[in-house]
Amino acid sequence: MVQVEYLSINYKDGLAMTGRAPVVRHYPMVPGIDLAGSVEHSTHPDWKPGDKVILNGWGVGETHWGGLAQKARVNGDWLVPLPDGFSTRQAMAIGTAGYTAMLSVLALEKHGIKPGDGPILVTGASGGVGSVAIVLLAKLGYEVVASTGHPSEADYLKSLGASEIIAREQLAAPGKPLQKERWAGAVDTVGSHTLANVCATTRYRGAVAACGLAGGMDFPVTVAPFILRGVTLYGIDSVMAPSLLRLQAWSRLQQDMDPHKLAAMTTEISLNEVLKTAPDILAGKLRGRMVVDVNR
Repeated sequence: MVQVEYLSINYKDGLAMTGRAPVVRHYPMVPGIDLAGSVEHSTHPDWKPGDKVILNGWGVGETHWGGLAQKARVNGDWLVPLPDGFSTRQAMAIGTAGYTAMLSVLALEKHGIKPGDGPILVTGASGGVGSVAIVLLAKLGYEVVASTGHPSEADYLKSLGASEIIAREQLAAPGKPLQKERWAGAVDTVGSHTLANVCATTRYRGAVAACGLAGGMDFPVTVAPFILRGVTLYGIDSVMAPSLLRLQAWSRLQQDMDPHKLAAMTTEISLNEVLKTAPDILAGKLRGRMVVDVNR
């Protein structure tokens, strides 16, 4: 049993709360795909009362009651320890979106892409995953290009570490199977034609980490980028990722996340304010990360 202190609101939570997609298949259901708090009691050998813990994914908030509550009873195997130096609020300012961004960065690193190899594109840049991805990549020394549908957010994205801003429209329409090579790698949160165009503009032997579907689940692409340029497409699954990978991601977040930039991208709301935010999440109207204090 976890005494929940904070959680974050993510795109999937917006889908669950509005019913826009079949994220929740059976009701009643408490949404909230992540949480952070203190263990209240446990029969699991890894946890004792007072331990500070984080949970991301595992079907919580979809098939198992989630974090939008003051208490959550969960499988102890789903928890990871709160990293030293993080408060539970900071952990949820990162949340599932930030943890997903770190998994994407780890995939690009594993592929062998290094700072200096060329620009890294981040799509959906002003959202939660995009914002954290920019901070992480910039901290690691990469040149970051941010794609956004909100030109007014240019200064915000540059403050996170983006060196260049491009309009979402450059990637959102149907494009040619192969286009001018631009990116050494990319983190895509959008899907659909955007992801297809990202693959078509990725440099020879580059890599794309696909972790979102804000623009749609379809993927209208040819095999050309993959067989003519050797582009690799990595699928980033944050829900069922194994525990060792989760621990690696949170360890790296502890190391590479700038706390000042994290604070600048975070907004806090109360539990009573959650439902009215759901449509704005899906409409792309929210910037950065949104943290919920479930005890107010």
